[in-house]
Amino acid sequence: MESKTFITPAVKLVAVDDTASSLELVAESLQQEGLAIYTSTDPEEGLDLVFHEHPQIVLLDLVMPKMSGLEMLERIIAFDPAIDVILMTAHYTSETAVEAIQKGACDYLNKPISIPALRARVERLLADARQRQRALELDHELLESSRFEGMIGRSPLMWDLFARIRRVARHYRSALIVGPTGTGKDLVARALHNLSPASGGRFVTCNCSAVVETLFESELFGYVKGAFTGATADKMGLFEFAHGGTLFLDEIGDMPLATQAKLLRVLQNQEVTRVGSVTPRQVDVRVVAATNRDVPEMIAQKQFREDLYYRLAMVELRTPSLAERKEDLPLLEKFFLERFAVQFDKPIHGLTRRAQIVLARHSWPGNVRELENVLGHAAMMTMSDTLDVEDLPESIRRPEHWKAEAAAASLAPDAAGSFEDHERELLTDALQRAGGNQSEAARILRISRDRMRYKMGKYNLR
Repeated sequence: MESKTFITPAVKLVAVDDTASSLELVAESLQQEGLAIYTSTDPEEGLDLVFHEHPQIVLLDLVMPKMSGLEMLERIIAFDPAIDVILMTAHYTSETAVEAIQKGACDYLNKPISIPALRARVERLLADARQRQRALELDHELLESSRFEGMIGRSPLMWDLFARIRRVARHYRSALIVGPTGTGKDLVARALHNLSPASGGRFVTCNCSAVVETLFESELFGYVKGAFTGATADKMGLFEFAHGGTLFLDEIGDMPLATQAKLLRVLQNQEVTRVGSVTPRQVDVRVVAATNRDVPEMIAQKQFREDLYYRLAMVELRTPSLAERKEDLPLLEKFFLERFAVQFDKPIHGLTRRAQIVLARHSWPGNVRELENVLGHAAMMTMSDTLDVEDLPESIRRPEHWKAEAAAASLAPDAAGSFEDHERELLTDALQRAGGNQSEAARILRISRDRMRYKMGKYNLR
């Protein structure tokens, strides 16, 4: 696999002050390699800069026309609480300083600004920002090194699974994969095939839960012309089709007992007999079965053949639930967001800290598949380059509220529309809340005014 080069971006700083001379002094004093400085004397333009450039550090004057520094502070923290905001004022009071800190400011400086003091405080913030960037670089390198045959993981459980796959792939003839729904059993089956001597052959999938019981034998083993009504020609079964490769039997717990007996004979003899024929045909097929059900319990209830289980379970692999490998959550989030950024053609850079906390607290009963759906929803709905809590589905943000309304929602007609419908609805709602003010609507959506105008033109909104 070709590795990707991670280029460290410059740290960004936005300074907003209605006095141009103060901005010039700040910019000249802080100018250095690796720091991009943006300035504005207008609070609204300053907010646009923050939304568009997504800086790590913001310097704000407390008293400005149109909008105070505290109001700007609230909007910036609402946009991304990870941004470090320093307030500057010539009218210091302890009450205002406490209020600023409570609202999310990281520091409070008196004017006239002491340049050495400003440099020292900004240098500390720059060191923190560069440390976070280095952490992102390491996360990127870790993600690249944690990929294995389409799977992502660095937890001990996943490392053990990867090691077991490598050991058995060259030798197995049949294997059983067990684990909860949504844990990637199909990816394990594919990995076994790719690393086996049969990798040059076909990888054929049969979803046993989707096959009608009376058609199982003809699907797996094929039939000859005249075997039953409608059999107008010979038909090859999946075993013959997978000759020289691998047959993946997903949800094998739903296979009828009669078919299980015939499957066992195929595994033992490596030959199949088409329905209506008496002539066996030799096949060379590796068989991987998967189920999310408790097979020993099914055997006790006479729903699964014990001899078939022992034949398959000569190699048994278990896929862990996401709750058992929570340390893999940040890697999986990064992997899916990179994929959705390409799929939706959006500049999605990551998650806010509070969104990460919400996802970390979730129990993930649907495992990795649920995480993929949640992040796909958020990536589709967001109007920003960073996913926040409000972009997540209602069931993740407020699970108890969602449960209380789930029954009523299930009775309502399906309101899901296209991506464009949802985006138009978000834009229209923001414009209505802002009384038609485009700048205010852009702030509500956490996007720049230019992007707001582009979206309005795209959907012909006035």
